Amino acid sequence: MHFQWYPGHMTKAKRMMQENIKLIDLIIELVDARIPLSSRNPDIDDLGKNKARLILLNKSDLASEKGNEEWKKYFEDKGFYVVKVNSKNGNGIKNVNSVVQDACKEKIERDRKRGILNRPIRAMVVGIPNVGKSTFINTFAGKACAKTGNKPGVTKGKQWIKLNKNVELLDTPGILWPKFEDQLVGLKLALIGSIKDEILNVEELALELIKFLNNHYKGLMEEKYTIPEIENSAFALQNVAESKQCKLKGNEPDLVKAANLIIDDFRNGKLGRITLEFPDKS
Repeated sequence: MHFQWYPGHMTKAKRMMQENIKLIDLIIELVDARIPLSSRNPDIDDLGKNKARLILLNKSDLASEKGNEEWKKYFEDKGFYVVKVNSKNGNGIKNVNSVVQDACKEKIERDRKRGILNRPIRAMVVGIPNVGKSTFINTFAGKACAKTGNKPGVTKGKQWIKLNKNVELLDTPGILWPKFEDQLVGLKLALIGSIKDEILNVEELALELIKFLNNHYKGLMEEKYTIPEIENSAFALQNVAESKQCKLKGNEPDLVKAANLIIDDFRNGKLGRITLEFPDKS
């Protein structure tokens, strides 16, 4: 399966970010804690040269705690500030404000020396589609400021959001990059829902997920779906279809329905806390 999705509005969004970067003190980059490296847009590092950087490991409740800690250390070793958050329920959000102040302490000190007091920190919020930027902004601000949706591509333009007298946020649309050099990155992005499902082969996607779970989370499929232990991904998918009564006319197993079920269960955390990549294996 070949993964690629780069709608026209993403080119426009990237240009808009380049135009606004001079106004920015800090880049807040959201990544999906299940695939922190694969869910980073490599263009952001070029864009954010000489800017303070904060990485939010979002959806950290869906990733393994071991994975969260390893990735936190990995990014901190590279000079980023890092906070584990769950934008939906607000876990970790209270820590973000103080870390924003820490990340921008040089800027605050420079302002003070110039006699500029109380100029708000301007932060650009960036990340790939469906990583949870708008949900984070609304939770951080304590009110609905940004449009949200559980599908990629909801935010189409920029918007400034005044959080308080100390911080202003620039919300930006989610952008991918024009070409995935590594199709494994595309696969992981497809699994977490950052590429539109309509352009994917959901059956193939589920087979890849089953293969990964069998290799790294042994026994999980059998336990969650009450199926016998099966090494072969295709047989496992068939067994899930039978176990969950996913049927077509003529009593044939509905493999597409079973595939959607498994992928939804993974995305919603019903399979447990699963990290798809680790720093030493990425």
